[in-house]
Amino acid sequence: MERIYFDNAATTALDPEVLDSMMPYLTKHFGNPSSIYSYGRETRMAVEMARKQTAKILNASPGEIFFTSGGTESINTILKAAVRDLGCTHIISSPIEHHATTHTLEFLADTGKANVDYVKLLPSGHLDLDDLEKLLQNSKDKTLVALMHANNEIGNMLDIHEVGNLCRKYNAIFFSDTVQTVGHFPFDLKNTPVDFITGAGHKFHGPKGVGMMYVNENLKIKPLISGGAQERALRAGTENIYGIVGFAKALELATKNYEQDKSYICGIRNYMMDQLTKNFDHITFNGDPQGRCLYTVLNVNFPRTEKTEMILMNLDIHHICASGGSACSSGAEAGSHVIHALNPDPGNIPVRFSFCKHNTKEEVDAVIGVLKEIL
Repeated sequence: MERIYFDNAATTALDPEVLDSMMPYLTKHFGNPSSIYSYGRETRMAVEMARKQTAKILNASPGEIFFTSGGTESINTILKAAVRDLGCTHIISSPIEHHATTHTLEFLADTGKANVDYVKLLPSGHLDLDDLEKLLQNSKDKTLVALMHANNEIGNMLDIHEVGNLCRKYNAIFFSDTVQTVGHFPFDLKNTPVDFITGAGHKFHGPKGVGMMYVNENLKIKPLISGGAQERALRAGTENIYGIVGFAKALELATKNYEQDKSYICGIRNYMMDQLTKNFDHITFNGDPQGRCLYTVLNVNFPRTEKTEMILMNLDIHHICASGGSACSSGAEAGSHVIHALNPDPGNIPVRFSFCKHNTKEEVDAVIGVLKEIL
């Protein structure tokens, strides 16, 4: 049996067109973009073209786009700079952020650099925006709000405009971790009340090890890593040229085919929901899968039995890739912090299925068949 890959929220397959765009920079154009001769000028031009392309797609200015190694580095840079350079000694976040955010916030709180408050969750997994407003109202200090646009485990989406407008009302700085939505959702940053966002190429059929951060031009921050003056002195280190070229190409392809891909992937996800509901008793879903939710993610609860306790291992034995939560915590025994924050029923085992344009209804049927067999 061919492997079935239903873990696209963890990473996606590299698009062949993206690989083609990268190849010249892995072979012929190998110059250091900081060098002044022709080899360096070629790669410098490639980086700046990628920046312009990314900025155009996100409707930002090129000076607001900085390339990094991915979402985690971007998040660390933004959170630490907000405290150190922008004077944000109060941070408001949520208990269901990615570990790149939660662990950085724990570090900032433990070292006495910032006080952190967490917004309450509604039963649907959405954030209680009345509670957010109360926290903003009561804040005496310069505040950063750090809330993700779409949750990587349950798919719930934040209304980025509503939260951004609240932040503007109370003079807070707003950072949204958009790693799951850049490449899956159209952005218009010039008309969105957000100060920082992030992206990672491998979430939308680009290469791993490359990402970006958007820093609103009105904010001036310092680098996380000291060294050279690359990325306009905000990110030291020789640039990942082929990664950056691949990131921009993948974003271009994702944007060009957005409506078609969204409609197709949504169809696959909804079909999986229907088939699970029809074929298994007492199935429930985490988050708000039929409401404000990312169309790529489906998080399902199977009633806890001896068979479901081993469900991920058994799926793997049948060549099916799914996950119990974030790929970044898949080695941890503690289970998903996101599901834990939703006050789950301990009698359930959560499994995340996440989809892309390469998945098919036939694959869904095959997975349902295997689930029937193992359960």
